Amino acid sequence: MGLGSDMYRQQILDHYKNPRNYGELEDPTYTHIGENPMCGDEIRMDIDLADDGETIERVAFQGDGCAISQASASMLSGELVGKTLEELQEMDRDDVIDMLGVEVSPMRVKCAVLAEKVAQDGAEIYEGELDVEKTTTED
Repeated sequence: MGLGSDMYRQQILDHYKNPRNYGELEDPTYTHIGENPMCGDEIRMDIDLADDGETIERVAFQGDGCAISQASASMLSGELVGKTLEELQEMDRDDVIDMLGVEVSPMRVKCAVLAEKVAQDGAEIYEGELDVEKTTTED
């Protein structure tokens, strides 16, 4: 691992210790909560859409868990602003891993993608494509 990976590790620690967009939105378009029961990570994502009903305008998250899950939620909360719900749905785990900038062990991938899955499942519930009672679980 070179200097570049150390920089990304520092970035992850910074997002973990000083999360961006942490908290909750007043009157979000949708809110969804998910968890990773294997390690105890929990994320709540609040997403507010623009008047077009498609473009993500604001994102906030709350949660508790490991540095990877919380840093990923923090980074993703900024990354999603300006994207459409379709672009959110097209994201996959590789997009999140690339955003983190470090190799993530197979055991930690579920931690890394939890926020993405919560945001995606929340969007599907909002659009009527998933059962309202669905809880996002990465296990």
